[in-house]
Amino acid sequence: MVSFPDAVKLFFKNYTNFQGRSRRSEYWWVQLFLLLVLIVPYILMFSVGGLASGEPNALGLGMLAIVGIFGLAIILPGIALAVRRFHDLGQTGWLVLAFAVAGLIPIVGLIASIGQIVWFCFPGTNGPNKFGPDPRMGEVAADTFS
Repeated sequence: MVSFPDAVKLFFKNYTNFQGRSRRSEYWWVQLFLLLVLIVPYILMFSVGGLASGEPNALGLGMLAIVGIFGLAIILPGIALAVRRFHDLGQTGWLVLAFAVAGLIPIVGLIASIGQIVWFCFPGTNGPNKFGPDPRMGEVAADTFS
């Protein structure tokens, strides 16, 4: 199992790596990290930044700028991680594009998003697949977040 700090390090280290495989633990630890990093600016934007009232102040606009810059900075590593996660499931990384396009269609996008979340909860293929060796080699596969 990949630890929380290791998953975050791998996320930024492999920000342009579209090859290989990423385990469930790596993917979900990164999602938790992103939630934790973004929750404080969002709370500040809407509580004291004035965005909830529709009259943003300097703090709200500053937090909005920080969240926007951070969002742009994690697009590429996020796509790379999703591609590697699909690879771990034995699927092509082009499914990331398919889910992104489906996300543009209102109801279909919601269903596709839920489907991707569920799909990413499944364990990767056992042993090597066409995208690389099993990242769990040498560990017990019964782990919940392996």
